[in-house]
Amino acid sequence: MDEMKGIRWKQRFENFEKSFKLLEKYSKEPISTELERVGIIQFFETTFELAWKVLKDYLEAEGYVARSPREAIKQAFQAEIIEDGHLWMEALSKRNLTIHTYDQELAEKLVKEIQKQFLPILRNLYDKLLKDR
Repeated sequence: MDEMKGIRWKQRFENFEKSFKLLEKYSKEPISTELERVGIIQFFETTFELAWKVLKDYLEAEGYVARSPREAIKQAFQAEIIEDGHLWMEALSKRNLTIHTYDQELAEKLVKEIQKQFLPILRNLYDKLLKDR
């Protein structure tokens, strides 16, 4: 592992960890207002962005190349860093959608997906990288 690249992913992990913990904390609370939904979605967008970037940096430290979120997810799945590559791609798709649109019905549905589907995969990544840190 290249020492500088190893340091980079660990530094990025610290930011991912902070964002993930906030997402996890507030996802467990009852979410009933528009402001709460928007907040959870924003935490998800930020956490997901940091997740793929920490994956990219981790992969680079291991000698792989990933230039985009899609490449990082595919490579991380092939390297068995993450599980359920299809769900990660779904999370990427939803993250991309939320950046460009806001619709109350979509937001309500997305919050449920974040809580039930996306938070667990982010938790798995967090646990895996925490061990490697």
